[in-house]
Amino acid sequence: MIDRIWSGRSPLWLLLWPLSLIYGVVSTLIRISYQRGWRNSWRAPVPVVVIGNLTAGGNGKTPVVIWLVQQLQRRGLKVGVVSRGYGGKAERYPLLVTAETPTAQAGDEPVLIAQRTGAPVAVAPKRREAVAALLARGDIDLVVTDDGLQHYALQRDREIVVIDGMRRFGNGWWLPAGPMRERAARLNSVDAVIVNGGTTKTNEIAMSLHAGEAVNLLTQQTRALSALQHVVAMAGIGHPPRFFNTLKQHGIIPETEIAFADHHAYSREELSGLLANGQCLLMTEKDAVKCRGFAQPDWWYLPVEAELTGRAVAPLLSDIEQLVRRHATEATD
Repeated sequence: MIDRIWSGRSPLWLLLWPLSLIYGVVSTLIRISYQRGWRNSWRAPVPVVVIGNLTAGGNGKTPVVIWLVQQLQRRGLKVGVVSRGYGGKAERYPLLVTAETPTAQAGDEPVLIAQRTGAPVAVAPKRREAVAALLARGDIDLVVTDDGLQHYALQRDREIVVIDGMRRFGNGWWLPAGPMRERAARLNSVDAVIVNGGTTKTNEIAMSLHAGEAVNLLTQQTRALSALQHVVAMAGIGHPPRFFNTLKQHGIIPETEIAFADHHAYSREELSGLLANGQCLLMTEKDAVKCRGFAQPDWWYLPVEAELTGRAVAPLLSDIEQLVRRHATEATD
C-alpha cells in the first residue's frame, strides 16, 4: 500500500498532503538554521564524507558505503565509519562496533559494514560523538557516515546521494504523502549521485548489485545459487522486492517469498517456522548478521557487491583521496 501511495498510484496521498507540507516546512527550517549559523554544527578534525539519500526506504546505500570504504582502503587510506545504528539499542553511546558486536546493540548495518570492511565503526545518535570515539581509538584519515545527509549538526566535506533507479522519487512529495526527506532539487548541491539500477541521467553514476555464491550461516560453506533446492526467500530490508528479483535474475524461483520490516529482530523459532521438510532458507547478508547466533544448518545468505560504472567514478575517488592528502598536509604545516 505504501508503495502505491508514494508512487501516486493511490489517491490516498492527497489525504496525507497537509502533513507533508508540515514536514517540508520543518525540515527546510532545520537545514536553513544550520546553514545560516542559527544552530551550531561541528566540524571534525578529519574530512567527512556523507553517503545518504533523499527518500525513505532501501536504496542500496549500505553496499555503497562498503564499496567506498574498500576502494579508499586500497588507496592506503585509514577509513572510519559512523552510523546512527538504527535497529540497535546500546546501554551507552558512543559504541565501538566490531564484526562480533550484537546487532541488538549496534544495529544490523554497522555490524555488516565492520564485518565486510574491517574498518573501525562507531554508532551514536549524535554522530559527532561517534566521530570523536573513532578519533580517540586511533589514527583515522577520514570518516564515512552511513546515512546522515539530513544530520546537519555534523559538517561534511563531500555528499554522495544514492537513488533507487527503479522507483526514483515516486510522487516527489515529502513524507508521509511521498517518500521524500528532502526535495529532488537538493541534488544540485551534492557532489555525486549514484543510481542503483534503472536508467541513469546525465552526470549520474550507474550502480548494480552483483550476487556471489550463497553462504551457509552455520558452517560458512559456499555454494552456487543454482545448487540450492526448495528455497524459501526472506528479506528484512528497506525494499525486499529487490532481493527477490535478484534471485529470479539468477534462476532461483523461491517457493515462498517473505518480507519483513527493515531492521526486524528475528528469533530462531520465528524463522524455523517458515520452513517445511526439505526446504532451505535464503536471506540477505544484512539479515544474516542478526541470525548468526542461532543459525540452523539449512539457512543461507546471499552476499552482494556494489559495482559502480561510468567516467565519474575515478574522479570521485581521486577527489576524496586528494581531499584527505591536502588536509593531512595542511595539518602538518
